[in-house]
Amino acid sequence: MMADEIAEGVRVRLLAADDWDEVVALEARAYSASGLSEGRAALESRGRASPTTCFAVEHRGRLGGYLLALPYPLHACPDLSRPEAAGVRSTNMHAHDLVIAEELRGRGLAPLVLGHLARTARLRRFETISLVAVRGSEVLWAPLGYRAEPEVELPASYGSQAVYMSMSLRTAPPAAPPLPAAPTPTALLAAAGSGAPPHPHGPFPGSPLKDEVVR
Repeated sequence: MMADEIAEGVRVRLLAADDWDEVVALEARAYSASGLSEGRAALESRGRASPTTCFAVEHRGRLGGYLLALPYPLHACPDLSRPEAAGVRSTNMHAHDLVIAEELRGRGLAPLVLGHLARTARLRRFETISLVAVRGSEVLWAPLGYRAEPEVELPASYGSQAVYMSMSLRTAPPAAPPLPAAPTPTALLAAAGSGAPPHPHGPFPGSPLKDEVVR
């Protein structure tokens, strides 16, 4: 199976049939507590709708995350409470569900996976790409060129804190923002003394590690 290496020891490949057990488990851990989990039947229906744009994130031979993406009309998105009936023809590619495993968060992998999807969509002549940011994670995606569109009405299944975002694929992608500097020994000691984690942010300043997900 062909795969692209996006970071040391990490590659992106097409999702396979035997990945679904781990995908369902990752999705449940990421979303159940917040009421955003959609369950296996709905997840697999997204995969069937566009199998060539659904990806596994593989870390040293094990599943370290996944991305479910499918063509969907701009300013619309799948309802989490309903499975996908069939594929939709559209010039917009929607990144429906992206989860990075807990142990791999904070390495900037989620933006790299979205970058892989954007390159795939450009090659297939899609004009735009969209996603729904949950739990305040729009701070992760804005530096990549995604624009928040709070006026877009979302299905009730996303809750009250979700924001629709989109980006044109007709222009060159923005340069990747620099990763935050590694903490100094003094900062590590201070964090240990205060009980705070030494790396409170993800790949962009102000982005919480626990929210390296797209729903």
